[in-house]
Amino acid sequence: MKKYFSCCCPSLIPSRETARFYLLFVLIALYMLAGAAIFSSLERPAELQAHLLWERRLQDFRHEHNISYEDLKSLLHHYEEARTAGIRTEQGRALWDIPGAFYFVGTVVSTIGFGVTAPSTLTGKVLLVFYGLLGCSSTILFFNLFLERVITLLSFLIFWCHRRRGGHSGLEDSDGNRNEEWKPSVYQVTLILFVAVLLVACGAASLYSAMEGWSYLESLYFCFVAFSTVGFGDFVSGQREHHEDTRVYQVGNCLLMLLGVCCTYSLFNAISVIIKQGLNWMLRTLAWMYSGICNYRLQLRPLFKLCFSDSEPPKCYCEDNNPHRQQVQAVSC
Repeated sequence: MKKYFSCCCPSLIPSRETARFYLLFVLIALYMLAGAAIFSSLERPAELQAHLLWERRLQDFRHEHNISYEDLKSLLHHYEEARTAGIRTEQGRALWDIPGAFYFVGTVVSTIGFGVTAPSTLTGKVLLVFYGLLGCSSTILFFNLFLERVITLLSFLIFWCHRRRGGHSGLEDSDGNRNEEWKPSVYQVTLILFVAVLLVACGAASLYSAMEGWSYLESLYFCFVAFSTVGFGDFVSGQREHHEDTRVYQVGNCLLMLLGVCCTYSLFNAISVIIKQGLNWMLRTLAWMYSGICNYRLQLRPLFKLCFSDSEPPKCYCEDNNPHRQQVQAVSC
């Protein structure tokens, strides 16, 4: 792609990595705009309806209990502050005992951040900044090491199946030379990781549906939100009061979170490799289109000069070789 731009403006020639970065930025921006339009069309009517229903309930409550609007808003404001400290309308498990605090730091270092629990003291907020800085960095390193071992294991298993099917570990060509050792493609690894994430999510959804009282689809939704570390906080596991007595479920919940996040992180990395290959293909296509346009312009340039030139048509001169005619003749080219 560089050689096509070098003739025009060599100072503006981007490297391949820079061009891929810009292209990815544009595609992500378009993807976000499309997602914003879709979700706005889906969720905005429900939001407006919820606002109308809330205002109607406030009006009914005020008239029923003869409470002023300012007093009611003040009470709701105090409840929002209490909710940050862990106060709920329904009694739940303790948030800041040792198991609850361990669940909190797990959501911090894994970058899930449900938002159900948050420090309310100034010291806790300041400490969380430094704690999360080191914890998130260490967890990302752990995810990368986990990914390396998963890729190595999957490569070994796929290669073993390939060797069993082919009968030998390497393929020989007609000259008797052994070809390069076969390696699994990124598409095979991505497919296996996708199946693994799907199995973990389906198994975890069955557990959450039974223990949390959610529907199976709601449990699958929670698994994606939690395992992808998005963590909206609309569904949070292990927060009911009776969960304090089910230590096995608490341990299983933490292990499922860890396994699900690791597998999903590995799947995201594999998909990112495929996206990178797609970006390279798009750059090659753009370079081919640009080269085609340049070649087409070069072919049309003589025609443009002939059609739009105001001067006389060019002429070339040749000398007559006849010794009896030594004049110079003008011949149109």
